[in-house]
Amino acid sequence: MGAWELLLVGVVLLLGLCGVLVPGVPGSWLVWAAILWWSLQDPQPVAWGVLVGATAALLLAQVVRWALPPRRLRTSGATPRMGVYAGVGAVAGFVVLPVIGAIPGFLAGIYLSERLRLGGHGQARAALRTAMRSGGWSVLAELFACLLIVGAWLGAVFGG
Repeated sequence: MGAWELLLVGVVLLLGLCGVLVPGVPGSWLVWAAILWWSLQDPQPVAWGVLVGATAALLLAQVVRWALPPRRLRTSGATPRMGVYAGVGAVAGFVVLPVIGAIPGFLAGIYLSERLRLGGHGQARAALRTAMRSGGWSVLAELFACLLIVGAWLGAVFGG
C-alpha cells in the first residue's frame, strides 16, 4: 500500500475520531471502515489481526454504550467546545500515558472547558459530574475503543 493510500486511511481515521464527539456522525463506523479498507488493500496477517481486534473492540464498546444510560448531553448543557476539549484531552492523555491516559485526559478536558466557562473549581467539578452522568461515559467508551484501534493501526503501519 502506497503512502497516499495510508495518508487517506489516516485522514478517515481522524475524521472518525472527530465523528465520535459529534452527535449524529457515525465516527466508530468510519474508523472500522478505514481499517477494513486498509486490511483489504494490504492483506498481511497483522492487518487482518488489527481488523479482527477493531471489530471486537467496537462490538464491546457498543455493548457498553447500550448498558449505560442514553446520551442526553445537549440537555445537560454540553457544548461543542466541551467536546473539542474532551477529545483533545483524551488524545493527549492517550499519547502521554499510553492507552489508559485517555480516560483522565477526557475528564480533564471537560473540566478545563467548564472551568474556563464557569470560572470556579466547584462549578466546573459539578458540571463535569453532570456531563458524565448525562452520557459522557458512553462517549468515552466509544472514543476509547476508537483510540485503541487507531493506536493498533499506527503500530501495525510503523512497526511493520
